[in-house]
Amino acid sequence: MPRSPMNRREFVKKSAVTGAAVAVAGGVAAGPAQAAEEKSGHRPRTWSFSILGTTDLHSHVFDWDYYKDAAYTDKAGNSVGVARVATLVRQQREAKGEGRVLLVDAGDIIQGTSLAYYFARVDPITAGVKHPMAVAMNHMRYDAAALGNHEFNYGIDVLRKFESQCRFPLLGANALDAKTLRPAFPPYTVKRIRVPGAPDIKVGILGLTNPGIALWDKDNVSGRMVFPGLVEQARKYVPRLRALGCDVVFLTDHSGLDGSSSYGDELPYVENASNLVAEQVPGIDAILVGHTHVEVPSYTVKNEQTGQDVLLSEPYCWGYRLSVFDFELELHHGRWRVTGKTAQTLNPNTVEEDPEIKRLLEADHELVVKYVNTPVGTCTADLSAAESCWKDVPIMDFIHKVQMDTVKAGLSAADAALPLISVAAPFSRTADIPQGNVTIKDIAGLYIYDNTLYGKKLTGAQLKDYLEYAAKYYHQVPAGTKVDTATLTNANSFWDYMYDTAAGVDYEIDIAQAEGSRIKNLTYDGAPVADDQVFVVAVNNYRANGGSGYPHIASAGIAYSSTNEIRQLMIDYVTAKKALDPADFADVNWRLTQDGTPVF
Repeated sequence: MPRSPMNRREFVKKSAVTGAAVAVAGGVAAGPAQAAEEKSGHRPRTWSFSILGTTDLHSHVFDWDYYKDAAYTDKAGNSVGVARVATLVRQQREAKGEGRVLLVDAGDIIQGTSLAYYFARVDPITAGVKHPMAVAMNHMRYDAAALGNHEFNYGIDVLRKFESQCRFPLLGANALDAKTLRPAFPPYTVKRIRVPGAPDIKVGILGLTNPGIALWDKDNVSGRMVFPGLVEQARKYVPRLRALGCDVVFLTDHSGLDGSSSYGDELPYVENASNLVAEQVPGIDAILVGHTHVEVPSYTVKNEQTGQDVLLSEPYCWGYRLSVFDFELELHHGRWRVTGKTAQTLNPNTVEEDPEIKRLLEADHELVVKYVNTPVGTCTADLSAAESCWKDVPIMDFIHKVQMDTVKAGLSAADAALPLISVAAPFSRTADIPQGNVTIKDIAGLYIYDNTLYGKKLTGAQLKDYLEYAAKYYHQVPAGTKVDTATLTNANSFWDYMYDTAAGVDYEIDIAQAEGSRIKNLTYDGAPVADDQVFVVAVNNYRANGGSGYPHIASAGIAYSSTNEIRQLMIDYVTAKKALDPADFADVNWRLTQDGTPVF
């Protein structure tokens, strides 16, 4: 679930200076002089090779949107899927030579689409079928991939099965066995670039994953794995790679670039630490960055100990882009030294999908298309999420209703006497449950994450703190100033998936006030909420375990927990009811105000 997008404008600005040079240098095959030297049989003094990088593919194989049951489209004209990226990879190998290209991924591979869910839960790979992403990535001949945090969403058994199906290592130098504190996955791999008449170029690839896994997938990893910081583990393994004789040290990090953490001080390790690794750990040549779902074609960080430049690139997500790192080396006293390096990102939206991937996986794709179009019931009205980020809309009340009904049915007699409320986030502004027939894809498009459900206990004072924290999502808009929904939300880099609304209590969010003093008229059953009043709060596991840094919730007492995904609970609800009727759950619990005057 977590993606902490960094300040895109900041990195685009910092990358702009190198953009023109990178565009010229990137994607160029060996020069004429070098080619002539190879042909003549003379011992080469210089050589070049490339590392291609993807990240956050989230099981996008084809250029397809399973929620819309149509080819993927967006305003930027992007395409998605490794099938198109595979064509770019083939072109790079043809232009530069098969032996001069390595292919690496920075994690979040096996979760994120209906295809991913299908092969984890409906027809699981643990029962013997092959994961489509393993098939596609094996065909593309990946050399390595880092573990992403979403690799753990379906449990370690599913991850291990996926690992067994890959013909490349899943790297995680900071994914350790909880008992032995030894790596639970290979920390690194060493690849050789063959150079005729000269020593091989040894490339060490170190993989680092996100410490936030300890929070976000606590239910799956607690007691089994621990996840120390990226800087700490890079300091251990980069010198080891150099001691092994690696001429180039390349990192693949499932961690962003800006040094931030979405979980506050819940963990002692930074979430988005790739820039810190580059600054603080000597001996690194370049880093493929992931996790934050942004495009950073080329970004340079100076190591504070050596003064050497470390080159970083992040290729967006979903197969939107392919990062290309080009390295120039010179043979000096029998050892190769990096003399030049550039990076750029390529857009696959102008190439065709790889025909072999289509042949291999078209049947799997069609199975998933059939699954998501399975009818589960009907709806008496169109339910849209378009205004869910600033209005209490029925489609969000549907989520709250399912969460509260499920938790209520599972409470002990003592906890059942407590008032029950629900918190949930508007994951998708484009979600829509249509009037008439409702299919699995309609519900999956609303609840896009594979979260499970908790019931946690908060006092009235803690609940108000929780809602105040959520309210920092809005920019302050003074009374009398017109509210523009285009600029109202996502203050403080607080993204939609991080913003919780509540049902079961009534309250106002006064956007004219400063952060920390926006929640007004918080009531339950018509009476003001008392500070010592105890509530059971239905909440997803990501938030319950500390995701997004909400106060109190991670340490709160547990009244209920389940391994059932909330999305499936919603599907089951519609299936059982047969007809989804907003009259059964629609209720206005919260509203935006300016000095007490309703905004909408």
